[in-house]
Amino acid sequence: MSFNPGPLASVGYRPNADRWTLVFTRDLRHAPAKVWGSLTEPEQLRAWAPFTADRNLGSVGKATLTMVDGSDESLAGEVTIANPPSLLEYEWGGDVLRWSVEPTAGGSRLTLEHTVKERESVPQLAAGWHLCLLVADSLLDGQPIGPIRGHEAMNYGWAELNEAYAKKLDLPVSTSHADKAAEN
Repeated sequence: MSFNPGPLASVGYRPNADRWTLVFTRDLRHAPAKVWGSLTEPEQLRAWAPFTADRNLGSVGKATLTMVDGSDESLAGEVTIANPPSLLEYEWGGDVLRWSVEPTAGGSRLTLEHTVKERESVPQLAAGWHLCLLVADSLLDGQPIGPIRGHEAMNYGWAELNEAYAKKLDLPVSTSHADKAAEN
């Protein structure tokens, strides 16, 4: 199978108290309101994200996010900030995801700040979000390609993206999450 995941996104990371925050930025050809819908509406999330939501994430409050990587693990979540269509923040299984959507001349600039405990997982997260957001962009274009997540992502260049993002971020390559997924 031939699949081209395209160029790497703009990424960085920073310490955040006793945690680490991946900063992942991607320009999209879609208006902020359309991007907001892909970040908050359960039907759209199901088509590209690594989880489904039990409700629309466009308002503050509790939510249940269920992994769709084969584990079907449900994680308690809570939307802490919802300012449509520009800022969404929620806690998800101990992580914090903060999505900023800014209008640009060509559409939107989407910035994800994903805060986690382990610094070594930052390139892995970048690789996973790279593939998920590639799918989301295609979905927004009206040309859905189907979700790429979990163990299946290995067939779409996840390992190469993980290595490339590790190099770009000057971090060691770790495959611990991929190894765990392969065991399941």
